[in-house]
Amino acid sequence: MRLPAFLHLFAALLLAAGLAFCGGAAAQQDRETTLGAGDIVRITVFQNPDLTTETRVAESGAITFPLIGAVPVGGLSAPAAERKIADMLREGGFVLQPQVNLLVVQSRSNQVSVLGMVNRPGRYPLDTASSRLTDVLAQAGGIAPTGDDVVILSGQREGKPLRREIDVGGLFARDDDARNLVVQPGDTIYVNRAPMFYIYGEVQRPGGYRVERDMTVMQALAQGGGPTLRGTVRGLQLHRKTAGGAVEVLEPALTDRIRPEDVLHVQESLF
Repeated sequence: MRLPAFLHLFAALLLAAGLAFCGGAAAQQDRETTLGAGDIVRITVFQNPDLTTETRVAESGAITFPLIGAVPVGGLSAPAAERKIADMLREGGFVLQPQVNLLVVQSRSNQVSVLGMVNRPGRYPLDTASSRLTDVLAQAGGIAPTGDDVVILSGQREGKPLRREIDVGGLFARDDDARNLVVQPGDTIYVNRAPMFYIYGEVQRPGGYRVERDMTVMQALAQGGGPTLRGTVRGLQLHRKTAGGAVEVLEPALTDRIRPEDVLHVQESLF
């Protein structure tokens, strides 16, 4: 059954309105982002093409604009910076009723660095002012298989240095959203290599393996494929570093926990 022509027109208008609304919301969100050092902006003044300027925000937070010189815009939103430039043009007697438009050509200040054992390390822009640690990790492709569950977030808050170690796996296991910190421009997220343990001797697959959460000696043996036909779980030896750096040799139970840098030795059966 064919719809009347006016219904097709009405549907098209609704779609266009929806797209315009979404585009306007995105543009509004961009304009609410504050300016910072490294941002490149393009400024135009209505009916004054000679004042059109593309410039970079300096480390001091200021830009240089024709006629009025240095304008401090660091920490301002785009509309606030437009008003400041307009006020300075008007108060200086250069333009009677200035209509200023500021467009962020390239945002470099509103970014965070993600380093270490992630799938796509690099610098990433913050989508919103409330982006959290897990949002940025998702942008970087998540933690790599060789990465640790505990990540380090460093930056500044209220002029003071910040450093937090956050157990990402624990955020979801314990529904601990308070530890899923809001990330701010200039922050650095570092994912270290996962802690390892080592197993050798009469095992199927000797080598180094990732220490999983609450891993036991029995689970560590399973990672190595278990003992060979000549091996035995009796008389297992565990070499572990003490706090002083010395190595002690233990005979662990199968239910004991594995620690980073532990070395398991599976001995040959005497019979």
